[in-house]
Formats: sequence, C-alpha cells, structure tokens
Amino acid sequence: MRVCVIGTGYVGLVTGACLAHVGHHVICVDNNEAKVQLMKSGQSPIFEPGLSEIMQSALQSQRLEFTTDLAAGVEHGQILFIAVGTPALPTGESDTRYVEAVARGIGSHLNGGYKVIVNKSTVPIGSGDWVRMLVLDGVAERKGLVAEPVLAGIGSEETIKSTAVTGDYDFDVVSNPEFLREGSAVFDTFNPDRIVLGGNSDRAAALMQELYAPIVKREFAADPSQPPVPVVVTDLSSAEMIKYAANAFLATKISFINEVANICDRVGADVTQVAKGIGLDSRIGSKFLQAGLGWGGSCFPKDVSALIHTADDYGYETQLLKAAVSVNQRQKLIVVEKLQQVLKILKGKTVGLLGLTFKPDTDDLRDAPALSLIENLTRLGAKVKAYDPIISQTGMRHGLSDVLVETDAERLADGCDALVLVTEWQQFLNLEYIKMAKLMHTPILIDGRNFLNQTVIEEAGFRYVGIGR
Repeated sequence: MRVCVIGTGYVGLVTGACLAHVGHHVICVDNNEAKVQLMKSGQSPIFEPGLSEIMQSALQSQRLEFTTDLAAGVEHGQILFIAVGTPALPTGESDTRYVEAVARGIGSHLNGGYKVIVNKSTVPIGSGDWVRMLVLDGVAERKGLVAEPVLAGIGSEETIKSTAVTGDYDFDVVSNPEFLREGSAVFDTFNPDRIVLGGNSDRAAALMQELYAPIVKREFAADPSQPPVPVVVTDLSSAEMIKYAANAFLATKISFINEVANICDRVGADVTQVAKGIGLDSRIGSKFLQAGLGWGGSCFPKDVSALIHTADDYGYETQLLKAAVSVNQRQKLIVVEKLQQVLKILKGKTVGLLGLTFKPDTDDLRDAPALSLIENLTRLGAKVKAYDPIISQTGMRHGLSDVLVETDAERLADGCDALVLVTEWQQFLNLEYIKMAKLMHTPILIDGRNFLNQTVIEEAGFRYVGIGR
C-alpha cells in the first residue's frame, strides 16, 4: 500500500521505516531539510536500537523515501499518518498547533481519490472531528471558500459552501494511537500487545487492517507462533481515551510502588521483595513495579497532565491522577534526601550521576529525573558530574550547563563524594567498580533504580544505598 507519514520524530520515523520494512511504499515528510538529507543517507536523527538498519534496508529496496514536499506525500499516500509532536503546554494542555498545521496542509493538497487520514500523534480526546474540520478548512482556503458546518436549512449559503468544499474530496479520519516504548520502539512495532483503530467508517477500518495485516499475522514478530495481534476497533473518542488511560495507569502503577518503597524505607522492608510478591498476583503483574526515581520522558508526564486537564474542562477533579503526579514529583527528590543522610552537608561536595536519559537505550532527556536531581543538587551547592553512554558520545548539552559530562565511568568516579545510578543502562552492570571506589573521596553509591547487585557493589568497597531497601 502507499503510505505517507508526516513528521519524523520517534513515532513517525519508526512507523514509516517499519511499515516500509513489511512491504509498503512509504514517503516520510518533514519540514527540516537538514534532517531529511540525513535520513536520505540512511542515518537516523534519533538513537533507537535497530532503526538505522531498517531504514537502510528500506531505502535500498526503494520502499522508503524522505522529502520536505508535503504535496508529494499527500498525493502519494492512500493512508496519511499525522505523526507530529504534541508537547505539553504550561497549563497541562497538549500543544496541537503542529497537528493543526499538518491537517490544514493536507486539505490544501488533496486532489481527489479516497484517503484515510490517521491521527498517530497523541491528541486531546475529540480531536478526530476537529482534524476533519481542519482538513476541510485547508480545502476551503485553497478554493477561496470558508468551510462552515452544515447547521442552517437546506439551500442556505453555509450548506452551499460546505458542499462545494467536500464534493470532490473523499476521506475519513481514524485514530490509531501508538504504544511504543523509547529504546524498544522497533520491537514494539513488530510485536504489539494490540492495535487500536478508532473511527466511524468501515471502509477506513478495512484499509487500516489491510495495512497492518503482516504485523497482525506476526510475520515479522520475534515469536511468529503466537496468536494474531488483537485489533480493537472502536469510535474515535474511545481510541483517543485508550491511549491516555493506558499511560495514566502505568504512571500511577509506578507512583504506587514508589509510595510503597518510601514506607518500606521507614519500616525496614525491602521493596524489591514486596514487588516480587505482589507481582506474582495475576491481577497485578510484575511490570512497572520497579521502585526508583520516578517516571519521566515524553509520554507519561504529558499524557497524564493532558488527561487531568481534559477532566477539568468537563468539571471533574482527577484526585487519583493528581496524587500520582504529586508522588512522582516528590520521588525525584528522594535521592537528595538520601545523599543528605549519608553526606550530611552537600555544599562543596561532588556527586557523580551514572546516566542522564530518562530510560536506557535512548538519547531522550525530556523530563528526565536527572534534570530535577541536577537542579536541586546545584541549588544546595554540590558540584555535579555525569556519565551517560549516549549523551557523553553525542555532545548533547541542552539543559546540562551545570554539569561536567565525563567521557567514561572512571573519570566520573574520580574525586566524587558519592555516585548516584540514575539510568539503568546494561553497561552499568559491568563497570570496574573496585577501581572506581578507589578513585573516590568517599565510596558511596545510591542505586536510584535498585538495579545493581548490592553484594557485588559492597564487595567492591562501596557503601550501597537503595530505594525502599
């Protein structure tokens, strides 16, 4: 099938490359010329395991193209994915101006022939009808008309205008939320737990199921013998709510286990054993029960805030979600409290951070707990150093002006009064901890993710401090 993906961030680029990999002809559109040229060369602008290899293979087979020409992408695609960013505004609302610009742009380039316009971006509930309106506005602007809703009587000027706009253009809007985890987005695309399709058109739903058929049949899955991927077909608003509800639940689950961890610290229990014990309950499950520094990244903070804001718009106070956010904000400071307990005064002390990104296998610093930690340690007069397997290589320094970013873990440990494991990179399991301990003023390690083997760390000469242990 012919596919156009507009926007080449995490979601758009992974979606486009993976759909090309399964056999579709995909054109990815982005308005950043330098980024497009980079992708044309087979290089990914983001760090995502396996993505560059898939891009290069799809480019060689000529199933994947990149362009800045939106008109060419719209003309090419039977299915048009809107996959631009919807960052959070200070109010908690989603910033939908990029979605608006793309929807109008699609309308301005429609030239007949049936199209399915897919909201892949995480958009506020009710955005399906809004996107349809914006597409029609784009059509109207090109025709020199003003798209008006058909509210007046038959034969009115508004009816005539709407008919003029829609007469030659046949399209449906579908909500197809993504559930990709940064660091494993390629794997998640080929091995999804479910595919959600929201809309009110059987024709559009049938095309989307045809598009995803190779993935549904697990032709590219890690385990092709598994049953077909469940496809949930629902209305637009329910599909949009599924995305928000899923992320809000997972964020709340993390906040819950962090709350439990803080109680464990006070009563002498071990949260890792508690999590194991409750996770074996099939009604609870073990995933997202890892206590630590809290959640961050591009999805959980934005989506939970957006759902709270939507509820506020409709006169409902989301007490549980607001509590989950509050617990998460407090959790980011737990490490500071633990450092104060072992070092007493932080002013004049040097603290080294193992990891900066909000999770491993990504270069994403958005709302990373490390940033809050840096801000508070600096405010208390500590010198902050850091080592991250990706950030240290890329030279990214946005938001890191108060940090000395080292090139390896041993340079990080040299002269430190304490180390804090912030991101659970697999590489950190096999560092030269014996050597690192000898390079420090005081060999203290705060394991902010309960990731390391306490016995190994203590035998290396460290004083080990975990979360809820």
